[in-house]
Formats: sequence, C-alpha cells, structure tokens
Amino acid sequence: MAARIRKGDTVVVITGASKGIRGEVLRVFPKAERATVAGVNMARKHVKPQGVGQPGGIVSQEATIHLSNLKLIDPKSEQPTKVAFRVLEGGRKVRVAKATGQVIEG
Repeated sequence: MAARIRKGDTVVVITGASKGIRGEVLRVFPKAERATVAGVNMARKHVKPQGVGQPGGIVSQEATIHLSNLKLIDPKSEQPTKVAFRVLEGGRKVRVAKATGQVIEG
C-alpha cells in the first residue's frame, strides 16, 4: 500500500486534543496506521537513571497519533489537503494534492 503520509512531511492535526497543531512527521508505523509528529500528542514518561551521567526523572516525548487524524499540508499552497495517487508516463506512481492537483515530491 502506498503511503499518503511519509516521514518528513508537514501535517496538521484535524481532531483530538492537539487539533490545529502543525508539525513534521518524525516516524510512520504503517502496520499500526500511526505516526509520530514533532510537538503533537505529548506524553510524560517516567525514566530510570541509566548509568553514569544519565539522570532519571519525568520526560515529555511525542506519542503516536492515528493517521486518520492527520492531514497533509500542501507545499505549494500551505493549506491542508487530501492525497491522491497518479501514475506518470514513465510508470512512476506519485502523490498528488487533491486541492491543487500538484505533484507532492518526497
């Protein structure tokens, strides 16, 4: 299955506690249909000290968010858009922004 959202894409959260926040996709988990986005869905985790120089404590980190709660930001118009796929003449499959019809590189 082709990925509509990939690592490095800029996305906006469309629903949930982090609604309206934009961020860059750090990691995608295709089988679980989830992604980690910078600055979105922050969770607090208790961490044990790990040897010398690694103090323990409470750390904030990004938790995963379901892909259905994310919308890709079109690089050309800077607006949220749906993603379609198109096969070019050379047989290459590319992502296309439905709002503008522009090919999304990446």
